[in-house]
Amino acid sequence: MKEAGEFAWLLAFEGDEAHANEAARGAAASIRRSGLPGLVDIVPAARTVLVVGSPELDPARLAAFEAAPLHAAPVVSLRTHEIPMTPDGEDLDKIASLAGLSPHAFVEIFVQLTFTVGFLGFSPGFAYLYGLPEAFHLPRRGTPRVAVPAGSVALAGPYVGIYPASTPGGWNLLGRTAHRLFDLRADPPSLFAPGDRVRFRL
Repeated sequence: MKEAGEFAWLLAFEGDEAHANEAARGAAASIRRSGLPGLVDIVPAARTVLVVGSPELDPARLAAFEAAPLHAAPVVSLRTHEIPMTPDGEDLDKIASLAGLSPHAFVEIFVQLTFTVGFLGFSPGFAYLYGLPEAFHLPRRGTPRVAVPAGSVALAGPYVGIYPASTPGGWNLLGRTAHRLFDLRADPPSLFAPGDRVRFRL
């Protein structure tokens, strides 16, 4: 654990990324349930948890959450989302070819998978989804696009993501959804939260 600012601390977890992220989400959930005085915000990421507090928060009490074994802080899925997807992404043929499949066969396998929201970042509402088989891991594009349309379902490395808004991006485009992922008028504004399960359907 190290200081990350005034009244802010970063807890880090080791191991391969999927297990480190599971540990980070478990620690974040445990800290949230603990009722520690002075907690302001808890933000899990790929391998870390950022804890923001007030002067009332005793950082010594956070060390136990970083040291706790994974099984001591089980992660329970919050919700399951079914996201309708049209598989017409510009990179679909390339994605399928690199996986050694036809586009139709790739999509048929993809929609049978269940993904887990690992963390949110990059832009408001953008969730990094784990659960992609290693055979489907692809590098980011060599040249990012200037604008990726909102709702684009995309792959990069071990992740699947959906662009909540039109932004630049270098991920491989598989398809698109009309589902709204981020709405400032909603509570919470982000559709996804760490630990949620996500499935795509045609």
